[in-house]
Amino acid sequence: MTDAGLTPTPNDCPQPRRRADFATFAEALDYAAGSRKGLNFYDARGNLERPYPYSLMRTDALGHARRLVAGGIGRGDRVALIAETSPEFAALFAACIYAGAWPVPLPLPTSFGGREGYIEQLVNQLASCDPALLLYPAEIAEMAETAGRRQGCESVSWEDFAGRSAPQVDLPTARADDICYLQYSSGSTRFPTGVAVTHRALLHNLFGHATAVDLGENDRVVSWLPWYHDMGLVGCLLSPIANQVSVDYLKTEHFARRPLAWLDLISRNAGNTMSYSPTFGYDICARRISSQSHVADRFDLSRWRTAGNGADMIRPDVMQNFVNAFAEAGFRASAFTPSYGLAEATLAVTVMPPGEGIRVELVEEERLSGAPRNLSRPARYRAIVNCGKALPGIEVEIRGEGGAVKADRQIGKVWCRGESVMHSYFRNEEATRDCLVDGWLDTGDMGYMADGYLFIVGRAKDMIIINGKNHWPQDIEWAVEQLPGFNHGDIAAFSLELESGEETAAVLVHCRVSEPEEQLKLRQQIREKVQAVTGMNCVVELVPPRTLPRTSSGKLSRAKAKRLYLSGELQPITLREAA
Repeated sequence: MTDAGLTPTPNDCPQPRRRADFATFAEALDYAAGSRKGLNFYDARGNLERPYPYSLMRTDALGHARRLVAGGIGRGDRVALIAETSPEFAALFAACIYAGAWPVPLPLPTSFGGREGYIEQLVNQLASCDPALLLYPAEIAEMAETAGRRQGCESVSWEDFAGRSAPQVDLPTARADDICYLQYSSGSTRFPTGVAVTHRALLHNLFGHATAVDLGENDRVVSWLPWYHDMGLVGCLLSPIANQVSVDYLKTEHFARRPLAWLDLISRNAGNTMSYSPTFGYDICARRISSQSHVADRFDLSRWRTAGNGADMIRPDVMQNFVNAFAEAGFRASAFTPSYGLAEATLAVTVMPPGEGIRVELVEEERLSGAPRNLSRPARYRAIVNCGKALPGIEVEIRGEGGAVKADRQIGKVWCRGESVMHSYFRNEEATRDCLVDGWLDTGDMGYMADGYLFIVGRAKDMIIINGKNHWPQDIEWAVEQLPGFNHGDIAAFSLELESGEETAAVLVHCRVSEPEEQLKLRQQIREKVQAVTGMNCVVELVPPRTLPRTSSGKLSRAKAKRLYLSGELQPITLREAA
């Protein structure tokens, strides 16, 4: 369904396809503008609101670039952009690149955390990237302007900025090794660190991914992923431009309200062949379809050949449920395309070759945790998903504690090297040195290699990922510390796998009150505080004072706290509910 007179941009074009073989992203957009392809924006009910050809996007971007330069913004300056899925953001992002500035996508407010929580998040990220300008959609003017004032940053709505004069000024020429943009992870709130990505790294990754999935002449992408996250920004905005692909977009909040609109959109336009999602996106769609539904009457998923999986741990049971729910609509299990990546490597590191689908290996849980085998109980196994082979031009190694490269099927830290690896963490030399060694990136994740394929078994770093969103444990711990009576080091937050296979956050807290009613009240306060900051429910356990483990240097050891909690060696206080 489309509004009268509106037609989506086409898939086919006489212009020869180029797979991101450009020196800079500005060159990529210049070339894409010679096609009839572009971006297409749909409303919550799947009606086409606006087709946006790349030719028009380039024209708008050049006008905005002249406005930026006329306003004194140029090479190396940062411009913060609230990343709403819209033509305005796309044009402004490109405008920054034409002007030599670095666009910095920042998130929209969500229903969680409230007004003050969102403003604080913006303030922290603005302090980190130190932008010359914050540009935002008019509907969040009050919050954006408040954050801008607190940080001393000029803030202007998109509409007001577009009304400024665009005089004819000279625009700089980008170079391959210039910084193209800064990327924050979705968990970068209390302690944000921007990943600096060069044009060379971006185009290298976009070429590698397009090659790995065998991007074709007439492929088409559908996406609901947010543009402040690397999977949405790089995979579903920048990649289609650099590879001359038309895209159909739903806003993330529209997907959240009507998940099946995503599959409706895939079904609608001929040639919709590629779409990506974290595990939870497939999960929620399968749950919305009952066994009595006639999916074949509503959906046609037969052309969907690349159903990308990424951004969180891939759960085989969820993928199987999705196949069961939508096989009648033509969906093929072989379309699933697991991948592994991170913003520090621009986006993708490994991708499953086309048509190989989900492949798993069963691994003993003791082997995954590094704990010795307990012979008194039966072995327990976990299904580990194959995340595919390294992209062209990327090397992957598994290393042990001493840095030695491990053999096949030996678990260790995942390292990667290639032109896709980030330039640095912006203005954070210590963090950069910690993860970049002789051109190799320490991903902070654990895995193993087998016959050239990468299997990810977990995160050595502390990040907690729930429904595709990253949560730093420091943010959760800091939130609890704001409650009366807590000190730094009284709280340990980590991820926890439930019996259902779903992941949640667990929070262990030193408890210094002895009255049962006060303990129950304290646990509820902690739950509410964490939900206000992160938007998620969590498992809260009160533990006796001075029982959370520390490292030899006196720092809290989350990994050991988790291990002691799961083994039963760290026993929570038993709470007695009122009769």
